[in-house]
Amino acid sequence: MLMFKRMVLAFALMWAGIASQAQGVNLQAVGPDTWMVQGLSALGSSANRNFISNAGVVRTPEGVVVIDALGSPALAEELLTQIQRTTGERVTDVVVTHYHADHVYGLQAFRAAGARIWAHQEGRAHLLSEAAALRLQASREELAPWINERTQLQGADVWVHGPTVMRVGGLTFHLDPAGPAHSREDLVVWVPERGVLFAGDLVFQGRLPFVGQADSAQWVASLDRLIGYGARVIVPGHGPASSRVQEDLKLTRDYLLHLRTTMGEAARQMEPFDQAYARTDWSAFSHLPLFGAANRINAYNTYLLMEQTQR
Repeated sequence: MLMFKRMVLAFALMWAGIASQAQGVNLQAVGPDTWMVQGLSALGSSANRNFISNAGVVRTPEGVVVIDALGSPALAEELLTQIQRTTGERVTDVVVTHYHADHVYGLQAFRAAGARIWAHQEGRAHLLSEAAALRLQASREELAPWINERTQLQGADVWVHGPTVMRVGGLTFHLDPAGPAHSREDLVVWVPERGVLFAGDLVFQGRLPFVGQADSAQWVASLDRLIGYGARVIVPGHGPASSRVQEDLKLTRDYLLHLRTTMGEAARQMEPFDQAYARTDWSAFSHLPLFGAANRINAYNTYLLMEQTQR
């Protein structure tokens, strides 16, 4: 029986690896010497190795800058391999847009490869929080074997306190704080020479965002600010790259505003959440990936947020 269980586990791991390879940690060009890796529109699982978020790659004359580290060390190792094959260059720097698990569990692979890590100073508090520890503990169970006891959270080598300019190989990387919005430590990365803005999870393209404990009012304001960069392309934290900037930002913005309007009215009228949720028209968003998994909890968290603002 033990041997049979081991065979089943080995087959499952082999199949998960094959499936993930087919889905691809592949570089997609979004500009000259600029790429993205697109994760799946799915919840993280052991079958997909937590491959549910995007990463950015920018080649410079002095090495490669990566934005976000994907959701497991195995994925990060594959990204490093793809970068070497495509560019022949080493990764010098990694910028963290925020410290949610699906964006940072690969950081240790980049640190082992000698990369310098940049992140917003608010990430320090998150790393020391009980929530981060509990999330890692749960991930070691839910996402095994890709997240395991060897998977460790990584701090930054450079903590960003305000708008910061990072220069690598003659290129300018503007690291601009945008939170508290999706998270307290939101950073966007603007590369003007390439016309590309890496927006992290301020933008969810073609799928429902995860709102969590976000400050949705600040999130909406941050989305309005993104238009001002004049980017040719925006690489979101989830979903495909956008070259129709205003149109594609509108999806996330409209959804957040719908949550705030409907749940805010319910909170003002002291209407019970279940009743308010049931009567709300969700038809503009119900077709989007992850609606069933995320919408109710998004609405509930917004209801609680709006309830607090009424006091």
